Amino acid sequence: MRMMTIASGSSGNCVYIGSDNTHILIDAGISKKKIVDGLKEADLSLSDIDAIFVTHEHSDHIKGLGVLSRASQIPIYSTSGTIEGIKAASSLGKIDESLLKCILPDCDLTIKDLKIHPFRISHDANEPVAYTVSDDSKKAGLVTDLGYYDDYIVDNMKGCSSMVVEANHDINLLEVGSYPYQLKQRILSDKGHLSNENSGRLIDCLLSDQVKKVFLGHLSKENNYDLLAYETVKSEIDLSNSSFKARDFDIEVAKRDMPSAIVEF
Repeated sequence: MRMMTIASGSSGNCVYIGSDNTHILIDAGISKKKIVDGLKEADLSLSDIDAIFVTHEHSDHIKGLGVLSRASQIPIYSTSGTIEGIKAASSLGKIDESLLKCILPDCDLTIKDLKIHPFRISHDANEPVAYTVSDDSKKAGLVTDLGYYDDYIVDNMKGCSSMVVEANHDINLLEVGSYPYQLKQRILSDKGHLSNENSGRLIDCLLSDQVKKVFLGHLSKENNYDLLAYETVKSEIDLSNSSFKARDFDIEVAKRDMPSAIVEF
């Protein structure tokens, strides 16, 4: 299997996961051009993409869907609540409704040789989900845009060799920053976003000998920065009671505006 973040941040998100035979995108919150340019890094084009899976209907996860669907007729999978949100997003233009495929949280579906598993997350959206993707032997996961994690999240993400985990904000930067009070409260709420500290604690729960790559994703442009997220997550891992240390794993901050290297596992 292979994984690459094409973009990850508060301004737009798109992640590629694939095998030799099957290629999917999770979210399309950036322009078609950026997605096409990102796929070139994996020697792929839009014609190779078998499906797009959407986590939720916020603009930074869907803004490229309209152009993509009209250009390539790629099936779009998500929950019924998210599909209703996509239909209501007038900025997307017309989307052929036959391309919109409804999925259910905790119910697996298969695209050729990949099994996709959606699971519920807590966020201020209609019916948001995160995803794991697996073949016969390997598993990748993406979990962003969640206000908190619990045993359910951990159980769903365990066993991933490569993963994208949200590290959205530094709490102190957010609290002293310029955001309006209500927006700060939304981000800090159980339907908001994971802080760097909580990201580190979640990742610590997921570490095992089979973990090859951890991407820190969905960083806020205003309330975080790469080195701070990286060092805070490492510190949370190293201060835990786990037998693992951060230096034992390849941890990288996913860029908001450029593709990562391709991870093969």
